[in-house]
Amino acid sequence: MTTSVVETDIDAIVEGLKKANEPRSEFVQLMENFKNPYLVLIACILSLRTNDKTTYPATLRMLELGKTPEEFSKCSVEKLAQAIYPVGFYANKAAQIVKLSKEIVEKYDGKVPNTIEELVKFNGVGRKTANLVLAKGFQIPAICVDVHVHRISNRLGYVTTKTPEETEFALREKLPVKYWLDINTLLVTHGQNICKPQRPLCGNCPIYKWCNKII
Repeated sequence: MTTSVVETDIDAIVEGLKKANEPRSEFVQLMENFKNPYLVLIACILSLRTNDKTTYPATLRMLELGKTPEEFSKCSVEKLAQAIYPVGFYANKAAQIVKLSKEIVEKYDGKVPNTIEELVKFNGVGRKTANLVLAKGFQIPAICVDVHVHRISNRLGYVTTKTPEETEFALREKLPVKYWLDINTLLVTHGQNICKPQRPLCGNCPIYKWCNKII
């Protein structure tokens, strides 16, 4: 089996993305700065099916109500729903966060579990969210694959997969572990600025020469 240029030059690709210093959304910066598993978890829940411009101020309003599982376990669902509006499915997410917080307090002694197996037991928490909590909250190497990571990994030709979950496991097989903590932020930022779903700005792309341009 031959090795693609993308595989052999993954170090240069990652370095190129880092040097590009593309502007990160305020929400991405917030998630980078949390270093707190619980805050990463509840902020990620807000972000599902909602763009960063809406999620960022909603997260700040949410944090005015509390910052710990204990605080949110006692929070009114209606009050939380009002605070996070208009994120997608805001009423459901408010109920989910309150219920999840109660479970963390009652079953985990107020501490967010640090394994994917335990995290996905929470209602509405999938592998994407669980991996982000591990990576950004615990600094445990994990690969969070959202639409940007899935799209760009395939567009580059680094993987050939049909779903984000397939992409996660494909990247686990070939992406050096030293990049696991950073790859989500780098590719999300690149996807928001340059490698967009429609009409990617290839002329401004710092890694264009390595891309298979599988649009």
